[in-house]
Amino acid sequence: MRRRTLLKGTLLGAAFAAVPAVGGAASGAFAAERVVPVASLAELQLAIDRALPGDRIVLADGTYTLPSDGISFAGKRGTSSAPITVVAASRGGAVLQGSRGFVFDDSSDITISGFALRQSTSMVIPVGSTRIRLTRNDLRFADLTGLDWVIVQGDDVKIDRNHFHHKTTEGIFLRVDGPGTTGMAQRLHVLRNHFSDHSFAGDNGGEPIRLGVSSRALTPAHALVEYNLFERCDGDPETVSVKSSDNTVRYNTVRDSLGGIVLRHGNRTTVAGNHIVGGHDGIRVYGNDHLIVNNYVAGLTGKALVIGSGTTRDHHGGETTEERRGNDACDRAVVAHNTLWGNTRTLLGETKDYEPRDVVVADNLLVGDAGTLVAMGATSGFRWSGNILWGAAANGNLPAAGFVRTDPRLQRGADGVYRLTPGSPAIGAATLASPAVTEDLDGHTRGTSRDVGADQYATTAPLRSPLTTADVGPNAS
Repeated sequence: MRRRTLLKGTLLGAAFAAVPAVGGAASGAFAAERVVPVASLAELQLAIDRALPGDRIVLADGTYTLPSDGISFAGKRGTSSAPITVVAASRGGAVLQGSRGFVFDDSSDITISGFALRQSTSMVIPVGSTRIRLTRNDLRFADLTGLDWVIVQGDDVKIDRNHFHHKTTEGIFLRVDGPGTTGMAQRLHVLRNHFSDHSFAGDNGGEPIRLGVSSRALTPAHALVEYNLFERCDGDPETVSVKSSDNTVRYNTVRDSLGGIVLRHGNRTTVAGNHIVGGHDGIRVYGNDHLIVNNYVAGLTGKALVIGSGTTRDHHGGETTEERRGNDACDRAVVAHNTLWGNTRTLLGETKDYEPRDVVVADNLLVGDAGTLVAMGATSGFRWSGNILWGAAANGNLPAAGFVRTDPRLQRGADGVYRLTPGSPAIGAATLASPAVTEDLDGHTRGTSRDVGADQYATTAPLRSPLTTADVGPNAS
């Protein structure tokens, strides 16, 4: 059993001296758990300096002006089972304004929770600081051109249940880098955040999330971006910009936004089970060996899904900087079980020098009344099978053997998603044997008889639907 001691902020020095460290704290076993109330930034810094694994430091509600050097964690280490937690007395009740906020240096297992963060410089989680968690915070940094708000360079960071909102100038809400010029932070988890109202009017540099940059494209990051809501994110054509390898972007909702999910650089990323609705662009794919499955892309005024051509065939270690910045043609991707409904432009290619190769396009449902459903540029070795096309839009330039034109009998649900109804010809008509797609957009099991499109017909309620503000942000469960 952990020892629990309540310390008063006005008696910090004596109280800390009176409570000894507990043996085994370094490994997380039997760590002291102490609630430490503080009522000023000076008391907060002192409590952090003296913190032990398991401490929960609670800052009283109020508005605080940060010192120029911020609030520092230097060599502070909690444990995985007993992190050092700094929390506002009530969510959003402690407002931190000024130049620098929390500063991390060679620290680990630190949790920052419940603050309204209003600083005017980036919050950096540097290389060497690991297992840092930002949770249930409200972030609205100073609206300065070029200011990226949170920069992650350390490993095993978790960013969950925060609200990033209201930026009108160039700058990224959440930027992920790593050591040197080619490294990537490992195993970042971005969960149930609300990203909203980025209105920068330029054509580059206002992404809500950027995972890497061109020089880091070939480095595996193993980031997981899931269950996040993006609304009115118009600062860049890329809402989630992936510029590294081996990531997963799943179960997110992008609504009424300029940008979509873009695999701009890198290889082997999975994009699964996302809802992209009512905005401009959907999914755009470059690089090799990606898996694009179970996505619902609907009502867009731009391009729903682009299988990209390239200015180069494959990125490699010997490239020039200019070559690396260019597009790598999409090779060996699997694009399957997606529903593209009611978009101005549906499935498209491009006309760059290197055509995409050996891509599987199978068991997708394409429905539209405008233009052409499939408008690919040059391709090589594509495999088309089991797709269903419907609506007043023309079929386009996919091979006749790769689709059937038939009414899929869709019905709009209460959540706005069009799903299959009984008797739909999409039921049981899927053709793709590998890779296995074991569940659908809604979280239902597909079984051995799989349906075309993102939805597997079911009579039970969806386990996943488009996210709303109640599902994300500081008050999410």
